[in-house]
Amino acid sequence: MSFRRLLEQATARADSMLCVGLDPEPARFPGAMRGDPARIFDFCARIVDATKDLVCAFKPQIAYFAAHRAEGQLEELMAYIRRTAPDVPVILDAKRGDIGSTAEQYAREAFVRYQADAVTLSPFMGFDSIEPYLPYDGKGLILLCRTSNPGGSDLQFQTLANGDKLYEHVAKLAAGPWNRDGRLGLVVGATFPAELARVRELAPTLPLLIPGVGAQGGDAAATVAAAWRPDGPIVVNSSRAVLYAGSGDDFAAQARSVADATRRELAGARRPG
Repeated sequence: MSFRRLLEQATARADSMLCVGLDPEPARFPGAMRGDPARIFDFCARIVDATKDLVCAFKPQIAYFAAHRAEGQLEELMAYIRRTAPDVPVILDAKRGDIGSTAEQYAREAFVRYQADAVTLSPFMGFDSIEPYLPYDGKGLILLCRTSNPGGSDLQFQTLANGDKLYEHVAKLAAGPWNRDGRLGLVVGATFPAELARVRELAPTLPLLIPGVGAQGGDAAATVAAAWRPDGPIVVNSSRAVLYAGSGDDFAAQARSVADATRRELAGARRPG
């Protein structure tokens, strides 16, 4: 099944626009796990078990695994999610941005080694950096557009000769000539609601992956108001606020509580009153 179809079904089944980002930091693990990189899989699997019925997606960030030589644990985690939550799509947050044979290897890493349903990509080397991922039918390709960090404005908010901001140009390409088989999406930060609304205007039906809610301070209600459309799914990511909601043996239950509260807040914003 395609990433988009998986996402739409998971969103409807859980009544959820929430994605839990799996960014494991051993120094923040609870109790006996604390400081132990060998427990990365154990920690993440507990989070998955506690939240899998509340989310529309999971998003492991590859750097949090690679930094601890835990790529094997990431493979194990991806297989675990496929086995225990097969209806929840998994977005590999890798932000790859290369071309040619190198991009082919990154695509193989994402879709063969890790069996991800979608991957995040940097589009700033042009369509050449996206094309090597297209042979993997149905897989989602989510392009950086207007990111949640303040420094994103250094490039993304620059004005082009035609009057567009760079992020607007990326949105137009993704919604138009680059979206040859309907598999593209965009990353747009919750910390910039006006730009989020603008991207949705330019790309009314593309899936939007929206980081920045929770620890980064993005407002859930403003995010939904700016971006949600019946035919334009949104994936609102929260990582640290969910993962580290509790520091005791009940950390998974605490994570579930925060995830459910966030899910309800997002759903409520979609249906005011």
